[in-house]
This record gives sequence, C-alpha cells and structure tokens, in this order.
Amino acid sequence: MSKAEAPKVLKRFTEGYNTAYRKLDPALVDRVETGALAEIGRADLVAQRAVTPGGNPGYPALALEDARFTIPKMAGWPKFFVADTRSNRDRNRWVLVFTRAGAKEPWKAAYLSLLGESKVPRFAVDGDGYAEAVPALGKDTPDAKGSGSGLIADPGALSPSYTDYLRTGQGRTFAAGGATTLLREERAKLARTPTFWSEYIDTPEKAPGFPPLALRTRDGGALVFFTAHHRERRTMVKGVRPEVTDPRTKALLRGELKQAVTYTRISESAVQVPRRAADGGQVVFLNRIESLTAARGE
Repeated sequence: MSKAEAPKVLKRFTEGYNTAYRKLDPALVDRVETGALAEIGRADLVAQRAVTPGGNPGYPALALEDARFTIPKMAGWPKFFVADTRSNRDRNRWVLVFTRAGAKEPWKAAYLSLLGESKVPRFAVDGDGYAEAVPALGKDTPDAKGSGSGLIADPGALSPSYTDYLRTGQGRTFAAGGATTLLREERAKLARTPTFWSEYIDTPEKAPGFPPLALRTRDGGALVFFTAHHRERRTMVKGVRPEVTDPRTKALLRGELKQAVTYTRISESAVQVPRRAADGGQVVFLNRIESLTAARGE
C-alpha cells in the first residue's frame, strides 16, 4: 500500500457510498464495503428502499475531507490501513478502516467509527512514517494476559471476551460505560415486563470476513476494531401478539408475528487496549455502532 494510493481509495469509497444511497441499491454496497460495515449498509438500504422504492436522487452527498492516513507496513495479505477524516455530517472524525484481501481484490471499508477529535489515538510510526499492525493472536480466555501482542488482551480475544461479558457480567477486561455496564442494565429492564420477556444471545465473530484489526499507539497500547453479533428474542405473554410498527424494521421482518419476534443485530466497535503492565488496565470503548440486520416473527 503506497501513501499515494490511500486518497484514491477514500475517493472511490465516497463515490460508491453516495451512489448506493442515491439508488438505494443494497447490491452496490459490496463494491466498496465489506465485513460488519457492509452488513449494516445492506440492511440500511433494504429498509430505506422499502420506504422509498424509487431511490433517493436528492440524497445529500457525503464528503470526507482533511484525511489523515495511517498505513502499517505489512508483508503478505490481507492488508489494511486507517483513514481519519472530517465529514460533512457532524462534528466527529469519521475513522474508516480499509482492507484488501489480495492483489487482485479492491480496497473496501470494513469498519467505521465516529470519534471526537480528542478521542482519536496517536499511532506509533517508524522513521518512514509507517504504523505497526498488531497481530490478532487471540488464544486468550477472558481476562487472561495477552499471549504475544504485549496488550492486556490480544485483538482476537476481544470479541469472545466481550460477548462473554454481556452474557455473564463477569470479568474486568472492559471498563464500565455505555457499551458494557449500562448496556447490561438496559437489557435487565427488558428481561421481564408486563407484556413480554427478552432473551439475549451474543456471539463472537470468527469468520475470516470479519477480522479484528489493530494498530499500535504511542503509549504501547493499541486501537482495535472488532465485530460481534447479537440476537434478542421477545416472547409475548399469553393473549398478546407482537407488533412491529417501525417501517424500517418491517422491511427487514420475515416470518409471521404470532407469539415472539427475534431481532438480529451486528455491532462494530473501536476500543483502546492498554499495554500489558504490572498495574493492569482495562479496555475502553471509544465508539460502538450496533445496527439491526434482520427480524423474524414466530
């Protein structure tokens, strides 16, 4: 990956993104996106197309400017790099991770995180300006020491550790916050209500198309991007039928609403992982995007 190539990759992504959202064509997402970001994009366009079947030619174009590229020096495939950009959507920096599976494959965006200017980590670079990619490894069990990354947890261990935490609430790998303690509190409120009860199944992502990607930061830690899948099954009490009123959710709904409805979601997260040290440390979520990808009535 050359430094001159990165701006061209970003330009191609922006043009492809805008075309997909003007035509509201889910098939166009796969031209410029992959992994979790593609799953979110396809579902979003399916939902929007159901509401606006003729497309959206007046879609306000996304513009990504003031790009800062962080490119790790990597041998072999796959490869990745990070584009830290300013968008015309909000005050956040849009941090995109682009991956390429092989020499004959195009670069595609795999992760998107929305970070405030002060939240974007400072990456470690060598004398030529190239960053250091941290290997996934991932043979850790939750809360185990990193096996070779020099971090408190290897990048490849984060998705299993996170989904295990959501299920049990145990462990100190992750710091308290909206994606951890507060999310479990919100789920607890819906565990049993007067009209329905909820069951949650969280699964780590191990498929090759959803790799955890990490860059070393100047403090010896790393910025890691990872994916997880989540299912929520709501079962109604006797005599109550489930209802789905949101038009976008209806577009993703399959099956017949009789007694229960299962929502399938995917999350993509950007976390700051500290280096392994005697004083410990915890993984901090900088951004987490969760989106509905399917719904099924039962």
